[in-house]
Amino acid sequence: MRHARSHIARSLGVPGPFGLGALVALLLAGCGIGPGQAPSGIRLSVTDGFGARAVGLSGAPRVGGQETVMGLLMRNYQVKTRFGGGFVESIEGHSGGTQAGEPSDWFYYVNGVEAPKGAADTNLQAGDRIWWDLHDWSQTQEIPAVVGSYPEPFLDGIEGRRYPVRVECAEPSSSACATVHDRLSALGVPAAGAAVSDEEDQLTLRVLVGPYSALGDSLSVHDVGAGPRYSGVYARFSGSGSALTLLDPAGKPVRTLGAGAGLIAATRYGKEAPVWLITGTDAAGANLAASSLSESALRNCFALALEPSGTAQPVPVGP
Repeated sequence: MRHARSHIARSLGVPGPFGLGALVALLLAGCGIGPGQAPSGIRLSVTDGFGARAVGLSGAPRVGGQETVMGLLMRNYQVKTRFGGGFVESIEGHSGGTQAGEPSDWFYYVNGVEAPKGAADTNLQAGDRIWWDLHDWSQTQEIPAVVGSYPEPFLDGIEGRRYPVRVECAEPSSSACATVHDRLSALGVPAAGAAVSDEEDQLTLRVLVGPYSALGDSLSVHDVGAGPRYSGVYARFSGSGSALTLLDPAGKPVRTLGAGAGLIAATRYGKEAPVWLITGTDAAGANLAASSLSESALRNCFALALEPSGTAQPVPVGP
C-alpha cells in the first residue's frame, strides 16, 4: 500500500517511520492553547461510521485563542486520550478498538485532507473545517482526501496555503465541465480550464471532469478505479469504466451501477495537492456528478456515488 505506516503512527498523525523522538515531541506539544485572537470561520464535525452518524454537538464550535485541533475538540466535546494526550481514544463515549471484529479508531481531516501531524500539534487557520470520524480501517490506514468538507480545500487551502485550481475536462464543451466551472465561480474560486492530462501536478488542485473512461491514465485516475487500498475511495470502476461497484467498509461489493451512474471522489499523495474526480460511467453520469457538487450534497461524505435515478449514496455503503 502506498505511503503505508504503522497504525499507531497513523492515529497520532505522525509521518512515518514512527520513532520515540517523534512521540516525545508530540506529547510535549500538548493542546497548544494560548492567548491571541481566535481564528474566524471554524467549523467542527464529529461523526461515526464514515460520516454516517453525527456525534454530539451541532452548530458553531467554541474557539479559544491560538487554538490547536486537539484544543478545539476538547473545548467542545468530552474526550478521553492516551499517550499523554496525543491519541484520541473516545469522543462523547464513542471509543476506538474493534467494531464487528474489525479495527476502528478516530481519524481527523482538515479542509478535506488527512492531517500530516497529530491534532495536538496542528494549529487552526481561519476558515478551517475540522472533521473527526470513527471508522473501520481494516481496508486501509489512509484515506488521504475526502469530499465531505466542500467547498474546502478550494476556498482556504491546506495548512494555511491556498492552491491554484485547474478544471481538466475530457470534453471542454460538455455540460458537466460548464457546471463545475459555474459552481467554483459561484464560490469566488478562480479556476483555469484545460483538457485532461496524465501529468500529475504537485502544486495545483486538479478537478478531473468527464466519464471515467475518458479521464486518461494518470496515477490518480488509476488508483481511484482500483479501490480503497490504493486511493482511500470505497468504489471501483470496471476496466472499461462502464460499471461502478460500491463497496462496504470491509471492501466487499454491495451493488454495481451501470449507465448513468456518477461519482465524486478525491485522493492525494503525500504533500501533493489533492485531485478530485467528478466522473461517471458515461457522460450522463458525469453530468449527474457535476450537478451534485454542492456543500449540502457532499457534507460529511468520504465520497459520493450517484445512482442513475439521481439518488445520492455515500460510500462506503453502510449496513
